[in-house]
Amino acid sequence: MTFSLLRRAMLACGALAVLIHSPLSHAADPVKIGLIAPFSGSFADYGKQMEGGIKAWQQIHGDTVAGRKVQILVKDTTGPVPEVAKRLAQELVVRDKVDVLAGFGLTPEALAVAPVAEQAKKPMVIFNAASSVITTKSNYIARVSMTLPQISAPMATWAVRNNVKKVMTLVADYAPGIDAETAFKTNFIGGGGQIVESIRVPLRNPEFAPFIQRIKDARPEAVFLFLPAGEQGVAFMKGFRERGLADAGIRVIATGDLTDDHVLPAMGDATLGVITSFHYSAAHDSKENQAFLKAFAAANPGAGRPNFMAVAAYDGMAAIYEALRKTGGATDGDKFLAALKGMKLQSPRGPITIDPATRDVVQTVYIRKVEKRNGELYNVEFDKFEGVRDSGK
Repeated sequence: MTFSLLRRAMLACGALAVLIHSPLSHAADPVKIGLIAPFSGSFADYGKQMEGGIKAWQQIHGDTVAGRKVQILVKDTTGPVPEVAKRLAQELVVRDKVDVLAGFGLTPEALAVAPVAEQAKKPMVIFNAASSVITTKSNYIARVSMTLPQISAPMATWAVRNNVKKVMTLVADYAPGIDAETAFKTNFIGGGGQIVESIRVPLRNPEFAPFIQRIKDARPEAVFLFLPAGEQGVAFMKGFRERGLADAGIRVIATGDLTDDHVLPAMGDATLGVITSFHYSAAHDSKENQAFLKAFAAANPGAGRPNFMAVAAYDGMAAIYEALRKTGGATDGDKFLAALKGMKLQSPRGPITIDPATRDVVQTVYIRKVEKRNGELYNVEFDKFEGVRDSGK
């Protein structure tokens, strides 16, 4: 081989080496999504519903986008334990080299991880945690679920419009509950209603009996509730029925967490007639929801009915996939967030938008009543407020 040919061969090998190690080579690597949520303890259904929603999305759309495989790394916080959530996020970023942080069933988890996302410049997509303040804690956070002010304010407006004048409030004593209480009271009092009393109960293992008795003794026209989805709603409604509050003419109006789709079939007829405001119902009538329900059942055999966390995870994956398509598969934090801002998606719940200013979701909030359809309990939508933004910031 002549010197000229040898030199050309060496240059070609060098060019190949540069190509292999260039930024373009990320296309061969998987996109790693760290899913941080409770998978054990009293809030275990939160993580399971999120994982089920992810599986439903990939059942329809596959596990590849923009030429890259999508890999989910599941991490269990065991409940509202901020220090565990933060440690898991740090491990995912430093050791596992994740590209996106996602999940967060509870506000304490999300708030603990926000500084990690900010420092590492990692996109952080909220699938549930609903305290209004969360998206202000890092420039790299976007939320596809809801906020408690967003769904509580319409409940107050509906109540005033329908001649409910005297209400007690009972909420879980942590940021989302306080958000729900504040938004409801502001709108209800502003519309001419009267708050008889406001009760806050512990987030963990509350004993409802004394509070239910206080409600019965005060005899309001209705009680407005926010309790985290799952066991607490079942416990409250059981006590409400047994102590005769419904027979005393006291109505229940609440955020949709109370009659969570996943646990509603087990809550029994005590929930019939309960009015809630929420952004999703398994009974929502649309082709997108029918496709979601079918995919969820196929991807999660025996898991039961999906709820709003499953839908948010499904929509979160839709947002992540769309952002990756827009960036050509790149996961740089600033480019990724730019792709999310202003994004419009057609969700199983209806149209949603990521507000470019707040990075929070804009969506329809529905007023629903628990009714029986074909012998099963469902949250049946009968009124709605369109284009609702978070009102808590």
